[in-house]
Amino acid sequence: MQGEHTPWQHTTVLLHEAAGALWDAEAGPVPGGVYVDATFGRGGHSRLILSQLPADATLLALDRDPDAIVHATQGPQAITDPRFRIEHAAFSSWADVVSQLGLAPVQGLLMDIGVSSPQIDNPQRGFSFRFDAPLDMRMDTTQGESAADYLARATVDELSHVIHTYGEERFARPIAKALVARRESGQPVRTTGELSNVVAGAVKTREAGQNPATRTFQALRIHVNGELDELQAALEASLSALAPGGRLAVISFHSLEDRIVKTFIATHSREVVDRRVPFAEPKPLPLRAIARIKPSEAEIAANPRARSAVLRVAERTDVPWVPPRADDAPRGKRKGGRR
Repeated sequence: MQGEHTPWQHTTVLLHEAAGALWDAEAGPVPGGVYVDATFGRGGHSRLILSQLPADATLLALDRDPDAIVHATQGPQAITDPRFRIEHAAFSSWADVVSQLGLAPVQGLLMDIGVSSPQIDNPQRGFSFRFDAPLDMRMDTTQGESAADYLARATVDELSHVIHTYGEERFARPIAKALVARRESGQPVRTTGELSNVVAGAVKTREAGQNPATRTFQALRIHVNGELDELQAALEASLSALAPGGRLAVISFHSLEDRIVKTFIATHSREVVDRRVPFAEPKPLPLRAIARIKPSEAEIAANPRARSAVLRVAERTDVPWVPPRADDAPRGKRKGGRR
């Protein structure tokens, strides 16, 4: 996510921390290395990374938002550095794009997860309850189902699950019932203002300082864009597409995202002790956890949207990675025996 103070004024979160996390501080970037900014946004991280890369290195950027591609390739702010290229693609597909372009292996991968400030502050994108605008919420406006289209067909149970799971909203079911009731009355929700009003009528109490619609907007955005599945797929690709010594750096902005990143890194970097074999050699693992970084107080004071950001960094080891097969999944209990 990219923060800003007024519409279209762009402030990149954890700018120097994220760029610096892609290589060892003493060794610096790898000569001839390939680096990936899988969530270009408005290019704050990419521009700084480029300024620090060797002349023979490559920076590949991806973004599924057509506006981001235009920003990177057209107008006075376009990046013309020959070491840079950008592709219109979801960040979950970064490893496939790298392979198709013949750029593997990758020395560093950066992902800045979530909605960007230009998306939030452009009323026509439908991400914010601050404006009454068409309820779209798609990060890639060239494909997929808008939030309004989803609300036009979802059942109470489906809506309740999405709002509770992705918004961690305790009033998920009353909100879902109110949305479906409005639709069945012949007035489907089509704008951000209408959604905000319906939610406000269904939520009886809310913590001070938070708009009642905050969690519902977050939930619908995550669902419409498949954000958590995208994140999981992008993380798993790092095990096969990162070179030994390659760095993974992920910035997240809420607990659902950060939990996925934290669990992924821990699963593939933390040794599990088998108490039945106390003297066994440690099992080599594909990742090494490097750091967890939060914005400084100065950055938060200058850019309040940075407050919830967390940067987690891991390094790929030289342990070969073989993706688990479907038939490797744990089996259920067998008759007459244990699992």
